[in-house]
Amino acid sequence: MARSAEQALLREGESPDTVRSYRSALRYWAAWFGGRYGRPIALPLGEAAVLQFIVDHAARTEAADGRACELPPALDAALVAAGHKGRPGPLGLSTLLHRVSVLSTLHRQHALDNPCAGPRVRALLAGTRRAHARRGDGPAKKPALTREPLEALLATCDDSLCGQRDRALLLFAFASGGRRRAEVVAATVENTPREGAHYIHVMGRSKTNPEGRARSDQLKPVTGRAAQALADWLGAAGITSGPLFRRVRRGDVIGEPLAAAAVRDIVRRRCALAGLPEDYSAHSLRSGFVTEAGRQGVPLGETMALTGHRSTASLIGYFRGAVTQSAAARLLEPEAEAAPPAPAPQPGEP
Repeated sequence: MARSAEQALLREGESPDTVRSYRSALRYWAAWFGGRYGRPIALPLGEAAVLQFIVDHAARTEAADGRACELPPALDAALVAAGHKGRPGPLGLSTLLHRVSVLSTLHRQHALDNPCAGPRVRALLAGTRRAHARRGDGPAKKPALTREPLEALLATCDDSLCGQRDRALLLFAFASGGRRRAEVVAATVENTPREGAHYIHVMGRSKTNPEGRARSDQLKPVTGRAAQALADWLGAAGITSGPLFRRVRRGDVIGEPLAAAAVRDIVRRRCALAGLPEDYSAHSLRSGFVTEAGRQGVPLGETMALTGHRSTASLIGYFRGAVTQSAAARLLEPEAEAAPPAPAPQPGEP
C-alpha cells in the first residue's frame, strides 16, 4: 500500500508532458525488445540488451555493410508501421539518450540493478555523444520568434473571439518572459491579477521550479500591448475566474481550458496564415524573447528575472543570431563605426 502511494505521488509530481514522454519511451522499449528477442520485456533488463539497443539506434558512418545503424530492416519497418517510430533509420541523439534515461529511471524507482549505470553502457553512450559531436550532429533548434515575425503573426489576428484569444496568448507568452506552453495554459485569473493598466502573473510551479517554492523572480509583469490584449480577450470571452486561455467552440461558445499542445497549434496556424517559411514552434516564443532582449541590449539580469533562468549559461543557449550584435564582439572596431557620434548642436541650441 505504501509503495503504491509512493508511486502515485511520484506520478502526480511529474508534469503531464513528462509522463507522456516516459510512457512513449517505455512503449518503444517494449516493442523493440519483443521484436528483437521474441519475448515480452521484463525487469530488470540485462546490460547486454541495453548495449544492443544503443548500437541498434545510434547512427554510424563507418558501418561495414553501409547501414546507418544496426537495427534489422524488418524490425525497423515494423516499428514504423506500428507507429512507434516516425521514420526508418537511427534515432536522433537526444531521443536515444532520453529512452536510455527513462529505462534507467524505471530501474531506480523499483530499486532494481540498473543496467544503464554499468561501465560498458556509460562508455558506449559517451562515445556516441563524441561521435555525433565530431560529425557536427548537434540538436536541431527551432528558430527564434523575434519581434518581426511575431508582428506578422499578430497581424493575422482579427477581432473575432479566436483572433482576440490568439493575440492575447501570443503577447502574454512573449512579453511575460517567453513562457513555456505548459506555463501559458497554467495561467489563471487568480494567479494573474490586474493592477491598474497592468497584470502581474505570479509564477508557481515551472520547469526550473518544480516544487513551486517562493522565489524573488516569481512576479512576471504583463504590460502595454500585452496587457491590453489580455483585457480585451477576457472581457469579450466573459472570463472572470479560472484559466485565462480557453477553447472557442462553434458559435463563439467558450469551452474548456486549452491544453499545452494547443499553444503549439496556435503558433503553427498563425505562421501558416502569415506565410512565414520558418519552422517555428511554441518554444520559439521563449528563444524569441531572449534573442530580442539581447538585440535591444537588455541586461542579462533583467532578462533572467522574467525567463526564470538560474544560470547565464542556460540563458545564452536560447540566443538565436543575437551574438553577432554583441558589443563584446566589436572591441577592435573604431569608435566611430561602433557608435555613431551625436549630431553637432546647431547655432542657438544649448
